Amino acid sequence: MKLYRIKDDVINNMEAKPFQLEKDIQKLIEKNTETLFQLEFVHTELPVGNYRIDTLCFDSENNSFVIIEYKKGNSYSVIDQGYTYLQLLLNNKSDFLLARSQQLNKVLKKEDIDWTQTRIIFVSPSFNSYQKDSVNFKNLPFELYEIKRFKSDVIILNKHQITSKESINSISNKTSNDIISSVNKEVKVYDEELHISKMSELFNERWVELKERLLDLEDVELSSKKYYISLRTKNKAIAYMNFRKNNIAIEIPRGNLNTDGSKSKNFFTIEDPKRISKERSWQWKSGAQGNVYVIDFNPKADLDYTMFLIKQKYNAIIDSYLLS
Repeated sequence: MKLYRIKDDVINNMEAKPFQLEKDIQKLIEKNTETLFQLEFVHTELPVGNYRIDTLCFDSENNSFVIIEYKKGNSYSVIDQGYTYLQLLLNNKSDFLLARSQQLNKVLKKEDIDWTQTRIIFVSPSFNSYQKDSVNFKNLPFELYEIKRFKSDVIILNKHQITSKESINSISNKTSNDIISSVNKEVKVYDEELHISKMSELFNERWVELKERLLDLEDVELSSKKYYISLRTKNKAIAYMNFRKNNIAIEIPRGNLNTDGSKSKNFFTIEDPKRISKERSWQWKSGAQGNVYVIDFNPKADLDYTMFLIKQKYNAIIDSYLLS
């Protein structure tokens, strides 16, 4: 990737400022896990058995642990190291529960965590083609990010995109790899196919239409989770899509009403002349009230009007990002 700076209509190449040590990358990431990955930082250099976890984080949305490992150079196997760390976590759940419990100052039980959604993030200045190809499976619980630093305090973080539709399970079955097989029995990667399998064949076409319109929005990402597919931009949730046989319940987050009656920052209010959105709320453990709008996207739904509603949340996030 080439990066340029424009000054007085003149384009100048931005000079790279490479990281000298893995520790430099680690310190930067750990101070910004929420901004970069929407994760809570839990612990650094966590000792577990004969290993040491670089960074332990928690994914509150999925209620699961995420391990971040940092690498300089590429003389290592992403597959081998990734599955070794996943097996380490699954075999030593109490160590990870203790770290999270100490962070929250409350005792957690194993059933309080969704272990099926555990994953590994590898961060490195570069990965070679072999490493990228080795993780090119649709249901691998690994993510690869290349990080580049430039002068003028500019950072680029690129996620390696998976393109294959082949399952890692087919490889593990052929190779009889005990670690891969044992981990895959407990850790699951939820993809779009899981959700669309719930729908009737006729309604599947409606999802394809909606999906195409959603992806027409600039800089958005569809991400499959255990119970829904989320639509995000600028690290913020635009909508959550819950799939049923003949409809999709689209939830647009509004924000929280605090116990003192105040609203959370950027509390969202929709303009809905046709009044097809329904308000839903619940109470968090903190006492605050969470709020969403729910839109029933069914075979008779007006796609243009549905997009009109979704775009309002999208635009609100973009406007807030530009003002920040």
